[in-house]
Formats: sequence, structure tokens, C-alpha cells
Amino acid sequence: MFRTTVLAIASLSAAVAAQLTLPGLWDATVRVGDAEIPFRFEITAAGSAKAAGAFFDGDERVRSSSGRFEENALSLEFALYAGKLRARLENGELSGTYQKGSIAAYPFHARRYQAVAESSPGQAPDISGLWDIQANTAKGEAAWRLIIRQAGSEASAAVLRVDGDTGTLTGGYRDGRFVLSHFSGARPSMFVIAPQPDGTLEVTQNNKVKYMALRSSVARAKGLPEPADPSRWTSVKDPSEPLHFSAPDMDGNVVTEADARFRGKVVLVNVTGSWCPNCHDEAPFLAELYRKYKNQGLEIVGLSFEEEAQLKDLPRLKAFVKMYGINYTVLVAGDPDDAAKVLPQAVNLNTFPASFFVGRDGLVRGSHAGFAGKATGEAHERLKAEITGTIERLLAENAVSTR
Repeated sequence: MFRTTVLAIASLSAAVAAQLTLPGLWDATVRVGDAEIPFRFEITAAGSAKAAGAFFDGDERVRSSSGRFEENALSLEFALYAGKLRARLENGELSGTYQKGSIAAYPFHARRYQAVAESSPGQAPDISGLWDIQANTAKGEAAWRLIIRQAGSEASAAVLRVDGDTGTLTGGYRDGRFVLSHFSGARPSMFVIAPQPDGTLEVTQNNKVKYMALRSSVARAKGLPEPADPSRWTSVKDPSEPLHFSAPDMDGNVVTEADARFRGKVVLVNVTGSWCPNCHDEAPFLAELYRKYKNQGLEIVGLSFEEEAQLKDLPRLKAFVKMYGINYTVLVAGDPDDAAKVLPQAVNLNTFPASFFVGRDGLVRGSHAGFAGKATGEAHERLKAEITGTIERLLAENAVSTR
């Protein structure tokens, strides 16, 4: 009896200690190749019954869906990304791994948050504003847009590509360079930005790839190509041919474009996937768009392409639909390599997400590659306004459906 009581008290004491010492902000890293990506991490609860934590995308928290802390072992699940954090607490620090879906686990380390002394504001050069990063990507892009906001020695940024953005990179000016990084449980990335004497920026991604960035106005004056126009990136082979698709819904029922629910409606066909960070950025906007315009004749079809390991029970896609309150049609279209087979009419369909705007007559009236998330500021608001305007114009038309 005495021994049992002692053990119970010891167990209770360990749980109480965890509740007192673990919650709060942590300075964390994940290792990607040769780069250690720093980021903020928060533990909001820890004890024998449960644990909870959060990553950050700017000021937005990406919260765990479940977790436990037992015998100095922290286990957190992030259902939205099929992510698993496993770490042990030793000498006041956490060490372990983070795994997202089928991607190899990233080594993870965290120690208690400590404020870093800021550089004098006068020592940090002003790099705020719009820049163009010269690139030569497999997709065929010649440039990306770099958007930087700065307050003294602290800065945040986002890189906008044709498929979307990096999320909010945050950090500051130290030792003659800005170190900005991001990890929200899906896309670890670090950009080291070194201002150059000629006014350009040397940008190094994940300690590996180097780019040159020029002020956007300077790039235009020099005749350098602009970043790709997402509204012209993807198209269809024959705009006079209705857009065809066929895939099962999450209950296994096959749905095609000929379904009665789409007849005479404006249809936004969205190529997506719950593994895709930019699709997570886009989903709340599409859910709101559908709620606002459904009764005026809008339908949205999400063609979701999921990793093979997720296709059996769809745990991540179910979490995705629940999290964002998605009430429009979601179809399980295969794995990401199947996109061209499912939509053979599409031209240059190589971004996730991508959207096709179908009029009441069943014909494609426009398209858009990628999605600029909140991290891009004005670009995000401008894109939402453009898509909303396109939907409103198509809804105003009274063309008779040809289906």
C-alpha cells in the first residue's frame, strides 16, 4: 500500500511538473538536409492525460489535433497534415522527430524561448518592398516575387511563385544579413538575405540554392521577365468543349460533370490535395465563396489528389474538410501524378492548387494557377477580389446549358 501510494504521488508530481514547465513558447528547429530551420513552437498543455501544441504561420497558430506527455515523452498529432511529432524531454530540452505524411522524418529540437537582443535599427538596411527573384524552375518560371515587410531590424517576408507562396517567413537582421524562416508543420524553409553593395539581394534558400533579387522597378527597367501570370499559366486545349471529369466522392459514389447538380450552374473546378500547403491557404476562401454564392447558382468541385498512403481511409482529407467547413463537392481523384489523366483537356496543369471557371453553358471561361495566401498581403486580397469578380460575372450570365 505504501509503495503504491509513493508511486502514485511520484507519477502525479511528474505530471504537475510537466504542466508547470512545458507550456509556453519554445525555440525549435527541424533539420532539412544541411540546414537547420529555426521556428517558433508553442506547447499549450502537457500532462499524463493530454498534451497540445502549435506551430505558427505568421501570427496564426496551426494547432495539434491530439497529444500526450508521458514519462518525459511528448507525442503530438497534426491531423491536417498527417503530421506526427515525437520528442523526449531531457535536461530541459526536447529532441526527436517530426514526420509529415510519407515524407522522411525531420530531426527536431527545441529549447525554451529566449529573447534575442535586437540589432540597433540604424544598423539594419531597409529592404522592405517588392523584389523579383531571378529563377529558372522546372515548371518554366523565370522569376518569383519577394514581398518583404520590415520594422527596424525585424522583418517578415513571403516568396510568391506561380503555385503559391512560402507562408510567412519571419526573423531579423544579424551579422550583416537577414535570416528569415518558416515552419507550420508542412513546408520548412529558411531564406538568408544578404544586401549587396549594388542594391541587389543575395538570397540563399536552406543553405543550398542561391538567387539574386532586384527591386521590381529595377528589374522592369532592365527588361527582365516578370513573374508568371497565374491567370494565363493553365488553360484547356479546346475552350469550345465542355470540361469533363469523373471521380468518386468520399463515400465512393462516382460523380461527373453531367451530374444534375451542375446543370445550368457556374462551376469552379478546383485541383487540390490535403498535403498541399497552398491548398490549405485557399480552402477557407473557397468555403466562404460557396456559402455566399451557392443560392445564386455556384457549385464548387474539389478534385482532391491524395498521397497513396492516404487513399484507403482518407484521414487527412477528412480532417481538411472538417477544419475548413467545406460543404461543396469533394471528389477523390487519385494521387498527385494522376492529375493529367483525370483532366486530359488541361494544358500546363502543373500547380497545386489550380482552378477552372466553368460558365452556365459548361464551357471553361477562365483559369487560375496556384493561390497567394495571407502571407502575400495585397496580392492575397487582390486575388480574392479577382476570383470573386469572375464568379459574379459568370453568375450574371443566363446562357442555356449545353449539357
